[in-house]
Amino acid sequence: MTATTAASAKGRRRDGPIRPRRGGARRRRSAGALFVAPFMVLFLLLFLAPLGYAAYLSLFQERLVGGTAFVGLDNYVRALGDSQLLHGVGRVALFFVIQVPLMLLLALAFALALDSGLLWLARFIRLGIFIPYAVPSVVAALMWGYLYGPDFGPFAQLSRDLHLPVPQFLNDTWMLGSLANIVTWEFVGYNMIILYAALRTIPEELYEAAAMDGAGAWRTAWSIKLPALRPTLMLTLLFSVIGSFQLFNEPNLLMKIAPEVISSSYTANLYAYSLAFTGQQVNYAATVSFLLGLVIVIASYAVLLTANRRRTS
Repeated sequence: MTATTAASAKGRRRDGPIRPRRGGARRRRSAGALFVAPFMVLFLLLFLAPLGYAAYLSLFQERLVGGTAFVGLDNYVRALGDSQLLHGVGRVALFFVIQVPLMLLLALAFALALDSGLLWLARFIRLGIFIPYAVPSVVAALMWGYLYGPDFGPFAQLSRDLHLPVPQFLNDTWMLGSLANIVTWEFVGYNMIILYAALRTIPEELYEAAAMDGAGAWRTAWSIKLPALRPTLMLTLLFSVIGSFQLFNEPNLLMKIAPEVISSSYTANLYAYSLAFTGQQVNYAATVSFLLGLVIVIASYAVLLTANRRRTS
């Protein structure tokens, strides 16, 4: 080693480790901003801008005399007293209470059964449960509308052949249950895949410890799998809250088959659509849509708050 090399090495030891240049950190920050930019642009254009425009439209009203006029919160006062809107929100809330627990219980049961490893042809069963989610909701509603038909549906034909009363799946009493059946058929597989994926992330060491302690399949599912699935179940529940209050395709298509049961205000989302595109009341439709979004936010927050309180207690 020469004297120059030794001096430079000694200098490096005295000065400590070489620090990265500020330009490199700045470039990394710029690269992060560039990666986030496409999402932010789409979020701004496809979410915040339409939301702001809807809030702007809700403050105006189109009148026969004088054209469009600023009315402030008059549309919101009208909507809060609109019986059609309130009945639609109440009907969707009842739909949520009936349909979502049943759907999530079925999804959970299928996910646990598949994860147990006791099923033959588990891959084909998993695919068969998931396939209905791949069917577009419009096609699913048309298919089930045909099955429900009291004149031409297979259930009606079979009942006539057996000299039994024709089931009235599309009357006022059974319509909400018929809609719940369609949505459950569509989304059980979707929620099952989410829960099954969460089950596959549980460490094998927990199962080995449970087996050494003598825990059976039921005890393992109750003490290990279900507690590990709580965050995932909460996620699927939030998705279900949003989806339930946005119910539109199924009642909109079944309305063509049973117009005397499903009106244009059967659900809040269908009511907003009818106001905008049938009644040409764009400003009031924006108000209804904005209030529906507020209801979804409140319902989602209530679910999260209830879950957090149970977890802390």
